[in-house]
Amino acid sequence: MDLLVTDETNQLTESQKELIVSVIEFAAQDVNINLPEDTEMSVTVVDDNEIRVINREHRDKDRATDVISFALEEDSVDGFDFDLEELGMPRNIGDIFISIDKVTSQAKEYNHSFDRELAFLTLHGFLHLNGYDHMTETDEIEMFDLQRKILSDYGLKR
Repeated sequence: MDLLVTDETNQLTESQKELIVSVIEFAAQDVNINLPEDTEMSVTVVDDNEIRVINREHRDKDRATDVISFALEEDSVDGFDFDLEELGMPRNIGDIFISIDKVTSQAKEYNHSFDRELAFLTLHGFLHLNGYDHMTETDEIEMFDLQRKILSDYGLKR
């Protein structure tokens, strides 16, 4: 997987950037998400001001949030019937934006480490890119149970 991690805040350590990559790679194996080797995605860490702008411009919600995912793939795209692998093109599944301010405040609020919250939000965004959501109560229970399982299996418990 080609995973670009960008820290626009310059506040993450190298080990925290590696944590982002490691959690995504682990999750892909743990839930058996079969991503081609040349799959591309990005994770960008921003502050509350920047994520508020992104949230306002793309979701019409004028407030800071903790994580936003932009999936580039949908179940089907009308009018397009081709296989990226056949064309020799990488599969880009999307982009994740994480607010470092929310990582810090939510880690304190939930009484766990900064790294655990960073991993949780990274994983949350990654699952969204792979079709999981929490629009219904049933979906929310499934997604959050899966997140807890993956983080526990990874070794990051609350």
